[in-house]
Amino acid sequence: MTQDGRAPLPASIDETIALLEAHDYLAERRLATVVFLALRMKRPLFLEGEAGVGKTEVAKTLAAALDRPLIRLQCYEGLDVASAVYEWNYPAQMLEIRLSEAAGARDRERLEMDIFAEKHLIRRPVLQALGQPGMAAPVFLIDELDRTDEAFEAFLLEVLSDFQVTIPELGTIKAAEPPIVIITTNRTREIHDALKRRCLYHWVDYPDAAQELEIVRRKVAGCADALSRQLVGYVQRLRSLDLFKNPGVAETIDWATALTELDKLALDPETISDTLGTLLKYQDDIARIQGDEGKRLLSDVKAELLAAG
Repeated sequence: MTQDGRAPLPASIDETIALLEAHDYLAERRLATVVFLALRMKRPLFLEGEAGVGKTEVAKTLAAALDRPLIRLQCYEGLDVASAVYEWNYPAQMLEIRLSEAAGARDRERLEMDIFAEKHLIRRPVLQALGQPGMAAPVFLIDELDRTDEAFEAFLLEVLSDFQVTIPELGTIKAAEPPIVIITTNRTREIHDALKRRCLYHWVDYPDAAQELEIVRRKVAGCADALSRQLVGYVQRLRSLDLFKNPGVAETIDWATALTELDKLALDPETISDTLGTLLKYQDDIARIQGDEGKRLLSDVKAELLAAG
């Protein structure tokens, strides 16, 4: 612990790997390196990749590992300043005006100061992330930024450059200590270079079979070893097909959990057909795998595992 009671930042890449692994996040070395550098350089970390590969989990794991608050801004089309940054508590402001009128107050300048006082300010995620006195710098997750529009991206430039927000009625609010910023995108559209230049960047890919097997073992402790190996092999082969949407690690964990709940010890064609809805999310993909191609995949997986001993 540091003098102020916080968990210390990792002092090396190896410590970063160990810190994440202690909270069941298995990071390959390139990802751990960019996480370590983002923490040391106090720069936002821009994580791009397919849905379900563990981008959001990086922020959640860092918050838990470093004992920091997690503030999440879930992005969506039409996200605006009132929802993301701040808004004024209009009912409270109106009440302030009525009370002033009832008391016979006539000082307009004083009334304006009262109604636009910070006590009437509703802090949304961006402003919360800049912190308040006595609050540790949080982990600020800006999730699925590609769902917003370019106007909101432009607004974020001030936040990510100087960790500050300008409120016309109050002035500039600046973070005493920069938050740990994690930005994720599923790359449904390109993010402007001006924003990317303010960040360190990493593409989060699907894990290899050995890493995904270890993830299943950690996340689904009751899953039989033979079943874990088969389902991971099956998912790895599915990702090599031209599916509309490949299953992510989150879907692998869901499938392993579902099969464990059904007390399955091994894969068979009927079980795969019955449970594909936990793994694949589009009917065209499910229909394709429920046919002969799914049986062929299972045969290939079992043959490969048998050959490996």
